[in-house]
Amino acid sequence: MFNQLFPNVDWVKMWEATYETIYMTVISTGVTFILGLVIGILLFLTSPNQIWANKVVNFLTGSLVNIFRSIPFIVLIILLIPFTKFLVGTIRGVEAALPALIIGAAPFYARLVLIALREIDKGVIEAARSMGAKTSTIIWKVLIPESLPALLSGITVTAVALVGYTAMAGIIGAGGLGNLAFIDGFQRSRDDVVLMATIIILVIVFILQFIGDFITTKTDKR
Repeated sequence: MFNQLFPNVDWVKMWEATYETIYMTVISTGVTFILGLVIGILLFLTSPNQIWANKVVNFLTGSLVNIFRSIPFIVLIILLIPFTKFLVGTIRGVEAALPALIIGAAPFYARLVLIALREIDKGVIEAARSMGAKTSTIIWKVLIPESLPALLSGITVTAVALVGYTAMAGIIGAGGLGNLAFIDGFQRSRDDVVLMATIIILVIVFILQFIGDFITTKTDKR
């Protein structure tokens, strides 16, 4: 049945490409979560009336975030080719895609973190400060726990976006389902290969969204 519907699909290549897409998504999402959380917290704490209020640091950090958020991902990949080659030693393969994926997604997630932190009741933060809590205590005991559902929801949205980024990265040789769909599918006029790659990408997205929504619901105590 499958062989009749998808006669041109090489299933070994398809599963290998699926693994590469999942690998790129998982690694880049993990690093993006950490970097985005750090940058988002820095933006929040250096904003006016906060613990580390600093206009210069806040402006510079916010400007960098806005710049990298504004660059289309496919353009960002090209701009980062020298940096990627220096860091990884090549511009092809799944490892070479990771720097662009992380640099492209971390600023986006940092903004989501900032939005989540701004939603925290100011009274909770003020209460912690009035009791003499250290900045580290406020971060780990107040900011992160209070905003956790929004943080998890944000990283779910980011992970889904990263699946799309991996497909775009695949077009310039990063591997994964995007690369397979373009090389084996589009360039050879094999529509069934493109269709199957698309179906698998959709399945990955649905699974990520389901897991993210489930965890977010479990952590939301409201």
